[in-house]
Amino acid sequence: MGSIYTSFVSKVAFPLHERLKSHRSVEIRKSLEQSQWQSREQIISQRDIRLTKFIAKAYRDVPYIKSVFDDLGLTPNAIQTSDDLTKLPFFTKETIKTNFEQLKSINAGPLTKGNTGGSSGAPLIFLLGKDRVSHDVAQKWRATRWWDVDIGDKEIVAWGSPIELGSQDRVRQVRDSLFRSHLIPAFDLTPRTIDGFIKQIISRKPMMLFGYPSVYAMIAKQAQAHQLQLAGLGIKVIFVTSERLYDHQRDIIEQVFGCPVANGYGGRDAGFIAHQCPKGSMHLSAEDIVVEIIDEQGNVLPDGQRGEIVVTHLASGDFPFIRYRTGDIATIATQHCACGRGLPILEAIDGRSTDFVMAQDGTKMHGLALIYILRELAAVEEFKIVQHSIETIQVDIVSSSFDSGLITDIEKGFKARLGRGVSVDVRHVETIASEKSGKFRYVVSHIA
Repeated sequence: MGSIYTSFVSKVAFPLHERLKSHRSVEIRKSLEQSQWQSREQIISQRDIRLTKFIAKAYRDVPYIKSVFDDLGLTPNAIQTSDDLTKLPFFTKETIKTNFEQLKSINAGPLTKGNTGGSSGAPLIFLLGKDRVSHDVAQKWRATRWWDVDIGDKEIVAWGSPIELGSQDRVRQVRDSLFRSHLIPAFDLTPRTIDGFIKQIISRKPMMLFGYPSVYAMIAKQAQAHQLQLAGLGIKVIFVTSERLYDHQRDIIEQVFGCPVANGYGGRDAGFIAHQCPKGSMHLSAEDIVVEIIDEQGNVLPDGQRGEIVVTHLASGDFPFIRYRTGDIATIATQHCACGRGLPILEAIDGRSTDFVMAQDGTKMHGLALIYILRELAAVEEFKIVQHSIETIQVDIVSSSFDSGLITDIEKGFKARLGRGVSVDVRHVETIASEKSGKFRYVVSHIA
């Protein structure tokens, strides 16, 4: 796998780097690469053993967790398997904000502050211990190796807000240079900056690209418009994460770059929940994370049924995430993957519950129902849909041929889906701004 230099980085330099930071990511990754070939039943059985120890430690060390159990009249022995988690209440962002200090383990080691990008509201502040960071690094590392890409292979990362990029200090720059990882900013996307990204990709010839799907879709679209050849650069895979990956984005990225797109699902708060293997399945990080799928009433659904993703992260002992509601919608598949891994499969990942819209009659539908209308209109170059209320929806459109006919087509299509009485406010804009985090959200509903 990779060159002599890559072998040096992955086997010597990076392990030394992790050891100096008191991270166990190397040994964890090796363990994960063995456990992934166990049967699904074996993986879950071993995880349940970890779960009981995790709960016992959380009860002993975390004041808020102890208070929850005591108020319910439960002891840690009440949680023996993942099915027993239904005895406990859900965590929400508000739970964490309200009980922040009480969620810290009294025996926690050094903690670092984490935060979500705030694309669905105010950012959530939380804490990460070294064990959590080690497991997150190991899960991502394992997934990239599925695609024959290792730490030390050249990569370009499209990521971050201005604040995140401004925090890059000299030590981090030296480290990234050693590991051959190059960061490009994903918040100021103009034709000029995208041209600069394309030039960097061509000159650096990375083995892997990593970042937001919207960014690589824009890069691919501009390269295609300028008839630039990005296939044949030696890129093995483009890992995308942190936004919903749409089919039209995957299509143009794979067409222009001439390599597969691998989807990754997770968050800074909930961790790396699932990664796509070369056979196309989104495998859950099942050794570290318990995923429940619940309906709107909070009932756990069987595999094969669609609902909200709830996460318990077993490496979050210093600041626990137990039954944490992500707000994202998906299904746990009933079938196994042809790759042979026993890791369960997450499918039909529909993104946040706020990516859904509501019709006048109360029908709830995914934003794709409206996105498909816009994708069929050749004059629409970029767009954003914002549902302010059940009666009003705003559609921002980037188009070089914006006219009354386009407005009429959009209004007609949206009213057919949402109801004749809905006010559709179509606006012509120069650009669609990203969130502060650098992400793009194509559908935002303030009511669904």
